[in-house]
Formats: sequence, structure tokens, C-alpha cells
Amino acid sequence: MASVNKGKRMIMMTYHLYHYYDEDIGPFRSLSLLSEEKAHRVFNRIRLEGNTFASRRSNDYMAIRKELEALAHDQFISKGGKPKSIFPNYMTLETCDWLKTWYKKPKSIVIPWDEFNDDSISFTYGDLFPTMRYQDDKPYRKKIYTRNEIAELIKKFGFPQIWNMDGNKGPERYIEAQIWDEEIIARYIH
Repeated sequence: MASVNKGKRMIMMTYHLYHYYDEDIGPFRSLSLLSEEKAHRVFNRIRLEGNTFASRRSNDYMAIRKELEALAHDQFISKGGKPKSIFPNYMTLETCDWLKTWYKKPKSIVIPWDEFNDDSISFTYGDLFPTMRYQDDKPYRKKIYTRNEIAELIKKFGFPQIWNMDGNKGPERYIEAQIWDEEIIARYIH
């Protein structure tokens, strides 16, 4: 729960997490959960079809993804996280209309962030890939954040999906949430 100071009274507000997906494929489908061979087959099919954002990813995408997910997993544990899964499911903190353009038939699932325990959710200020790989001097690069830490970062920098809607100010377009427990997610999949 985040708080906003409005004069002499404190207003409590709840953030929401959004998961964007293609209606024909369904929510929370992860290449990381597939065997290496099957993940490469699916990834190559996506690239050959060439009609979604994911089709533009580089050949070494899967290797980089596994490496970054392992790094996020380890950083999260070092901050007290207790991941129940090896690989996260991904959501954004608050809405990001740009992500709808990634899919032919965009859909989304919305879950209040209060549904998750602190030890089952981490954040990056931006997508995991550019956050961990982009070379500049921004203080939020190469770091995983807890819920309290990301709330402080929002106070300081705001939401990238507001100040960088068109992507002209860097690679951060949204705050990403890494969900390390599929139990809550399962409640929202119909």
C-alpha cells in the first residue's frame, strides 16, 4: 500500500499490476518454463511469423533471458525474497498502453499488488533486459527492488510510462514486476 500526503491528511492507495498477453495465446505463458529445445522452437516460430514485438528479438535472446532471470533471482534472495519458482512471471506496475502494441489481440489481467507477499515479488525500474544491460549512470540500473524500495523510487522518479511514453528518454518505459509465486496468479487465470 502506498501513501500520498495531501496536506494534513494521508491518503492510502493501492497500486495494480498488469499482465499483457495475446488473446489467442493466453496469459502467463513463459518461454523460460519450457525445455531449452521447445523454447527455441517456439521462439524461432515467433521470429519467422514476424508480426509481433517479440519477433524482433535477437538470436541470443533465450540465453540472455536465462542469465538475467538467474541474476534477478539471486538479487531478490539477497534482499530477503523467498521465490517459490526459479523463473518469474512478468507484470507491470500500473498500466502501460505501449505494451498493448506488442500483441495482435491484446488483453490484460489486473491484480492489486497487495495480493502478493513482499517476499514473492520484486521490481525493476524498467524492463529487466534494458535495466540490467543498458550502460549509463542512472542509479536504478542493474538492480532488483523490493516493494518498499520501488515505492521510494516512484516518489523520486515517477512512473516511466508517464514521463517516457514514447521511449525518447531511454529504454525504461514501465516498471516491471517479477512474480516469484504462481499461486496468486493461478487465481486470476480463467
